[in-house]
Amino acid sequence: MATELRFAADRVCVVLLSGVGDVVHGLAVVNALKRDDPRRHITWVVEPTPSWLLRPHPAVDEAIVFERARGWRGVHDLWRAMRDRRFDLTLNLNIYFKSVFPTVFSDAPVRVGIDRARARDVVWLFSTHPLPPRPWQHTQDIFLEFLQFLGLQDVAVEWRLTLTDEERRAQAEFFERWGGRWGERGGDRPVVAVVPASANPAKDWIAERWAELLAALESDFGFRVLLLGGPSPRDSRIAQTIVDRSGAHPVWELGCGIRRLLWLIAGSQLVIAPDTGPVHIARALEVPVIGLYGHSNPWRVGPYRKFQDLWVDRYTDEDEEPDPGRVHWRGGRMERITVRDVLDRVECAVKQYIIFPVRRT
Repeated sequence: MATELRFAADRVCVVLLSGVGDVVHGLAVVNALKRDDPRRHITWVVEPTPSWLLRPHPAVDEAIVFERARGWRGVHDLWRAMRDRRFDLTLNLNIYFKSVFPTVFSDAPVRVGIDRARARDVVWLFSTHPLPPRPWQHTQDIFLEFLQFLGLQDVAVEWRLTLTDEERRAQAEFFERWGGRWGERGGDRPVVAVVPASANPAKDWIAERWAELLAALESDFGFRVLLLGGPSPRDSRIAQTIVDRSGAHPVWELGCGIRRLLWLIAGSQLVIAPDTGPVHIARALEVPVIGLYGHSNPWRVGPYRKFQDLWVDRYTDEDEEPDPGRVHWRGGRMERITVRDVLDRVECAVKQYIIFPVRRT
């Protein structure tokens, strides 16, 4: 029997536009709402790139894509897409002004949003019911506050990233082409997915150190390396620099699209990346992930409650306690991460999560 929530919630509009990692965290919200009442209709307003995580997704009945990059034309198209829909409740999980448009266009009588202290750009003004003020937490925990505010008792976290049958066939064909998935069909090499670039250059690690790492992953550990990333010229330029300087022979999968990225990560035994969306995809899929953190706080934006033993944390000083309440960036710290730091985490991953011998001496 569905929980009697604080507000009517037969038709719910979720506003969470970007990025990929935030949308992964938002999945815990819609899964809980759907788990509570499978008849509940959930519409999600999202930007184009992360929308593919929702198409398809078992807890999302409809995804409305907001093409914000098109300016006022995109806003007008969004209004047209939403004007004939009726919602009981809107949950605005974003903190930036761009989320105001779909929140207002939903015309829901109840619009729940982040509280004034944690919101930006006067977003709180457009909520009928802001969350109670609380300290900053991990992004996932902030999103769970929405469920608690509604009165939902079951807030267990699940993400339920799923592959279609066609994607599973494509995945099987891909990994068989490269010698078979580790432990399956005679596959003799474990697969590590490496994401060398994020959307913010300040979060990126040094290309020369990535190059040294890739060489060690291949020669010392025996990994098959998949090189993943976005379609931008900057991503390709960084990746090409790494390949040229490493002498390694990774499988180039940059610009592969979110759905393909999903099943490539799902088929890997390990992921290595800075603070970027694929980290959270890996976490949701239970794939061990080595996160590189210096610019951003892993206790606020890192893999949620798992794989902390694999983080390289140069954000938190030695004399500091881990604290998700630190929201400011710390510049110049990615340079503090050494190749040795990352190789130590690779060895840890091999011993703790991946069943094959350590070849490195």
